[in-house]
Amino acid sequence: MNYTAAIDARPRRAGALVAALLLALLVAVLNFVLWAEADRPTQVVPWNGQAAGLAYSPFQRYQSPLAGNFPTDKQVDADLALMAKHTRRVRVYSVLQYPEIPRLAMQYHLDLMAGAWLDRRTENNEKEIDALIAEARRWSDIKRVEVGNEVLLRNDMPPAKLMAYIDRVRAAVHQPVSTAEPWHIWEKYPELAAHVDFITVHLLPYWEGVPRKDAIGDVLLRYEHLQELFPGKHIVIGEVGWPSNGDRFEYAKPSTANQAIFLREWFNVARARHLDYYIMEAIDQPWKEGLGEGRTGAYWGVFNSARQLKFPLTGPVLEDATWPWKALASGLLALGPMIWFAWRFARFKLAGRFVYLALIQLAAALIVWSVTVPFQFYLDVVDWGMLIILFPAQLAILAILLINGFEFVEVLWRRKWLRHFGLLEPDPPAQQPFVSIHLACYNEPPDMVIATLDSLAALDYRNFEVLVIDNNTKNEEVWKPVEEHCAKLGDRFRFFHLDPWPGFKAGALNYGLKQTDPRADIIGVIDADYVVRKDWLAALTGYFHDRNVAVVQCPQAHREFQTNAFRRMTNWEFDGFFRIGMHHRNERNAIIQHGTMTMVRRVALEGTGGWSEWTICEDAELGLRLMHAGYETVYVDELMGKGLTPADFRAYKSQRYRWAFGAMQILKGRWNCMVHKGPLTGGQRFHFLTGWFSWFADALHMVFTLMALGWTAGMLLAPTLFSLPMRLFLIPVMGFFVAKAVFGVVLYRARVPCSWRDTLMASIASMGLSHAIARGVWMGLIKQKTAFVRTAKSRRLGGAAAGALGPVREELLMSVALVLAIIGMAITFGTHYIEGELWMVILGAQAIPYLSALIGALVAHYSHERPAEAPATENAPSREQPAHAPEPIEARTATG
Repeated sequence: MNYTAAIDARPRRAGALVAALLLALLVAVLNFVLWAEADRPTQVVPWNGQAAGLAYSPFQRYQSPLAGNFPTDKQVDADLALMAKHTRRVRVYSVLQYPEIPRLAMQYHLDLMAGAWLDRRTENNEKEIDALIAEARRWSDIKRVEVGNEVLLRNDMPPAKLMAYIDRVRAAVHQPVSTAEPWHIWEKYPELAAHVDFITVHLLPYWEGVPRKDAIGDVLLRYEHLQELFPGKHIVIGEVGWPSNGDRFEYAKPSTANQAIFLREWFNVARARHLDYYIMEAIDQPWKEGLGEGRTGAYWGVFNSARQLKFPLTGPVLEDATWPWKALASGLLALGPMIWFAWRFARFKLAGRFVYLALIQLAAALIVWSVTVPFQFYLDVVDWGMLIILFPAQLAILAILLINGFEFVEVLWRRKWLRHFGLLEPDPPAQQPFVSIHLACYNEPPDMVIATLDSLAALDYRNFEVLVIDNNTKNEEVWKPVEEHCAKLGDRFRFFHLDPWPGFKAGALNYGLKQTDPRADIIGVIDADYVVRKDWLAALTGYFHDRNVAVVQCPQAHREFQTNAFRRMTNWEFDGFFRIGMHHRNERNAIIQHGTMTMVRRVALEGTGGWSEWTICEDAELGLRLMHAGYETVYVDELMGKGLTPADFRAYKSQRYRWAFGAMQILKGRWNCMVHKGPLTGGQRFHFLTGWFSWFADALHMVFTLMALGWTAGMLLAPTLFSLPMRLFLIPVMGFFVAKAVFGVVLYRARVPCSWRDTLMASIASMGLSHAIARGVWMGLIKQKTAFVRTAKSRRLGGAAAGALGPVREELLMSVALVLAIIGMAITFGTHYIEGELWMVILGAQAIPYLSALIGALVAHYSHERPAEAPATENAPSREQPAHAPEPIEARTATG
């Protein structure tokens, strides 16, 4: 660029930067608006700060009677002083556990309703009764006495035994005596009323499953019902309230706003009707989470465990009063990346930039939310352990979402492809570079290989040769016909039979490289099942006139799939990558080189070390190595040759397992050149590091599915140790499933010329590979090498219907386990908890890839095969295994 052009470009760059800044600020403002909209203030009647009574348990944040950790007198004294500001009456559940409360309460002029905690421990019950009688006789501030709390509800003892305890206490103290039970227990045992001086009832509309808006009415309805049952008997509402957090129960949703609305309305209604009540409860008790109430048991307090009022006495109520700080933090976190992206990719249409900036902002908001929301809960050690494990996973999910989103917006909203390559005008014959076409094969059906050779013989090109390298095929009936056909085709076709020979396909290609005609400038590679177009070489070799170009790649394409349901679904699954992903990578000169329909500059290939025999994905590794050497690659999206899809689901899985394993070999072997700044551009490093993230997602999916099954088993078999996962762990996962599905379907419909039915079947095929990919990733990370397993392209004979699911035994096992887990959750938790419903939805989503594999295997088994180039046969042994008998015929994968 000359000096004048540079000056002219400055205003454009400045304008792009200003536009990027304005767009980023717009998204940041919208982020703030959405935070505000999600936490709109609720107008509620004011509260004067006074309650008729408060139910009180004195335990601090990390104390629990179950663990024997009790509060000090100083801590109880501070609680009583706090409550004295808001009430004159306090209910305690056990004076045996808290013998100092009556003494401490006197200095604050608090009236006590003291209780004895009764359960199935007869000896302890005697201690509780004796302590209650003694304290009631001793302290004048004990105005009422409660003998037991929900004893009959828990079925801890028969009614007659409870009534005997009540009668015993009534005879020993002068205070009025009662016992506390929910309304339906009083209805069930009306005889209980004759043994008490007043009725103490618990009216908690949350546990009735009613929505908050109907909660006050529900309380009054139950109260009036008891008045009708027991006319003339004084009724004390021993517990009434609403939780601020926890699990939804049917239609009852716990939240700070709902608690504030309920209590403020209740205080006014109760005052107007002169109701006698105690709020459930004064202070949150985190230890109650493990008592069979779910998470909700910890969040009934008007004050949190830090002794802070959860909501203001007057004015509007906010669910989260800290939301402005969270909105600001998420906006600042996203602002820099948003400005950079909007400026760097100003060539995208405005809609694309806006969508991606919205994704960046969403990711930042989720990070802030995920970091802060745990502090709104009383998490135990298990919860924090899950958080520590799952938070990095959530970051990985967001990274995958942003990576997929980048592809999504570039493909849909680019103005044009910056690196678009098409067919060229053929060179005059005298100027055509010499091409040496290498065809490596092992145990291939001879008719199929002959069809490939005939298509090569028909090439409209003068300067080429074809080297057929057959390695390790034992059966002469397989390779001899190919050798004879090469001889018939003339001198430019040369056949080599290598036995034994190491290195799999890479080893055969390296041998061919040594046998290549010295005149050859270009090495072409195709697989043995490909039939090429006549103009393959003529229309593409012109790109090699640019000395920087090392690779010209065409897409893998397939034939003879239209009438076979399985081949059809796999064809369109393959097609998606070449019409979407390869274009996306090509923009930054970062394509994945494939082992068929590819041409390589000979001097570049030999100069960088030939084909790598340490990886089973030698083609992709070569492409990366050539880019590292500074060469350019060209992707031409023209179907210049067509091969065969895998013949059945076993072959399909095997092929993808091998690709995933080989990708991990490359990742480990070429890690330094991918992460360290060097010859590779930032765009190339980005694609080669992140291009396999979706496969890592499959690997993580398998791990989290196993963890989910284990956790579900724990919830079903040991519910006291395993609780429902919190929503904060589940919502991002659900969002990821939805976003990934939307991205995939929209891109397919935009770029792949197939019907909706084909899109659906291609999606099923893709998802059905998840388990195979996951195994390939983990084994590739753990192991250095694996045996090269060919991909069958011709249909294998045999196999009854019962064997249709043989290739997917592991997926079948996982599917059954997940379905049983969902059934177990439905039976155990039903629809009472939103966390339970979300967990069942996630288990269902986790089952989709495994169920897809079952569908794929069944489709493959029952698809009708048209006559192909060769008869259907059985599996052949691996190249590493000796053959002791004539070998069956089977074709290899298209990418070797």
